[in-house]
Amino acid sequence: MSKNQQYRFSRQTHHFGRDDNISIWQRIHIDPWLMLLLLTVCFIGLAILYSASTQDVAMVTRQMVSYLIAFSVMIGMAQIPPGMYRDFTPFFYVIGLFSLILVDLIGEVRMGAQRWIAIPGFGSVQPSEFMKLGLPMMCAWYLSRRDLPPNLITVASTLAIIVVPVLLIAKEPDLGTSLLVAASGFFVLFLAGLPWWMIGSAIGLMIPLVWAGWMFFMHDYQKQRVLTLLNPEADMLGAGWNITQSKTAIGAGGLTGKGYLEGTQSHLHFLPEGHTDFIIAAFSEEFGLLGVSVLMFLYACILVRSLFIASVHVDTYGRLLAGAIGMSFFVYVFVNIGMVGGILPIVGVPLPLISYGGTAIITLMAGFGLLMSVYTHNTK
Repeated sequence: MSKNQQYRFSRQTHHFGRDDNISIWQRIHIDPWLMLLLLTVCFIGLAILYSASTQDVAMVTRQMVSYLIAFSVMIGMAQIPPGMYRDFTPFFYVIGLFSLILVDLIGEVRMGAQRWIAIPGFGSVQPSEFMKLGLPMMCAWYLSRRDLPPNLITVASTLAIIVVPVLLIAKEPDLGTSLLVAASGFFVLFLAGLPWWMIGSAIGLMIPLVWAGWMFFMHDYQKQRVLTLLNPEADMLGAGWNITQSKTAIGAGGLTGKGYLEGTQSHLHFLPEGHTDFIIAAFSEEFGLLGVSVLMFLYACILVRSLFIASVHVDTYGRLLAGAIGMSFFVYVFVNIGMVGGILPIVGVPLPLISYGGTAIITLMAGFGLLMSVYTHNTK
């Protein structure tokens, strides 16, 4: 080998194991595409909140503060390697269970529900929100330590991990959050390669479980929500008022909407909770089908990017967790729009990144922080 060849070889091998093409985004552990999509949706959220709240500047300011905290949490969590999350997952899950038990023992009661724990000098927290991350993290941790696809024993053990916190949340009562938390755990199982015969069996078991839930576990107001879904016209001035006004707002928007700040259903206070659970109806009235389609496209891009991040991760824990977070985000969007549009019962699920509220936004952005950590620390 000539000296020139030796020089070229040593110059190339000097760079083996290094990647000098790593971007600044990779170095600060931020996915720019996901960040851009999230910022765009949040900007839309502030704009429609200003209108839906009848131009309440104080409310918009509080929402901006929530966004600032949420993005700070997301960026901070993105800096932590996925391996550290994996190591601390069991402790986080146990703390979450303990918090849910405390809610049942000493939790604050508001509007007939016991969901909050008061912390002196801080305010109150809702532990069920943290289980939206704690449960899929625990399921991913457990399944990543087993052979996949999972056998019957592994599936049964994972279901036990899911059922305990779901029942504690449902007991508060908070049916909407309990279903969302359960979905996040089931998504981890599905992504782990759950056999189709088990999926079919689970669907078959849903019929007697739904019947048992209706007869023995659901509260009267929850049953009323289901009955209202099936026939909202039966009590249009009572239980059917919310969904009737929501459909009216959506229909009034037409193709292009009435225009920004021109909505009447929310401004005249016909639309209940126009700045929280029913904000998509206020948005639809002002921006119409075209505006809603743009928002849905942005949501779809967030979902696709999340699933892409899951697909390029080599570690089983990170892959299962990232996929579950992305699919759970889709469920949040689907449930909110479904209940506002009258195809699902009203269960009090906010529209992600749009509805007014701090805790839900921070929890959601923490999940995206986990996604960015998974993607920027270890890819194929």
